[in-house]
Amino acid sequence: MQSPSAEPAAVSHSLQPGIGFDPATHRFRYYDFVMAAFVTVLLLSNVIGAAKPTFITIAGQQWVYGAGILFFPLGYVIGDVLTEIYGYARARRVIWAGFGALLFMAFMSWVVVSLPPAEGWNGQAAYESVFGQVPRIVFASIVAFWAGEFVNSYVMARMKIWTAGKLLWTRTIGSTVVGQGVDSLIFYPLAFYGEWETSQVITVMITNWLLKVSWEVVLTPVTYAVVGWLKRREGVEVFDTATDFTPFSTKV
Repeated sequence: MQSPSAEPAAVSHSLQPGIGFDPATHRFRYYDFVMAAFVTVLLLSNVIGAAKPTFITIAGQQWVYGAGILFFPLGYVIGDVLTEIYGYARARRVIWAGFGALLFMAFMSWVVVSLPPAEGWNGQAAYESVFGQVPRIVFASIVAFWAGEFVNSYVMARMKIWTAGKLLWTRTIGSTVVGQGVDSLIFYPLAFYGEWETSQVITVMITNWLLKVSWEVVLTPVTYAVVGWLKRREGVEVFDTATDFTPFSTKV
């Protein structure tokens, strides 16, 4: 494969010889499905998993963690797939879609919990327990997601150019190390500083970061399989050699 040359917007090479590619007009077959998967994982991992602490026993020691951590890293895996297959600009649109969905979820949760329950209905306490999230934690979660995902996508796109499209595992793991690092550095201090002991904030922050990165490593074969399948069907290779990397845009 030839090295990408500088052109306006993302540079893309057809994987099928003789077939041209125009990134402005090309219609991707599976982009919408990948976007839907990303937003679905993002919302469900925040709604279903975030409120329940669980534990794992290692060498006789119990380690407590939020159940959402089992699924939230899938969002970073899908984010890696988005950037690898469709480029930074299209991944940026998906991140903004997820950001908007998170805002609406937080607003809807607040409205539903605040509405007075009908007489005879006994589920209000359960609703408040699951959906009555602390505003500070919601704010920290949304800000951390926005920053972490954009950093993840940026590092992924840049590393693809540096590696000439090879060594996918270095990009998926490297971008997650940085992106999840930014996510954790923002979320835990914003959400819990002053509520927890500083040492506890740091311990939980590092532990959860390591768990998320470890999940990325474990899921590397899955990422390879999905990326390979999508590249064959989309028929293009996208390099962000001249992309405007500002996060404050939804332009492709």
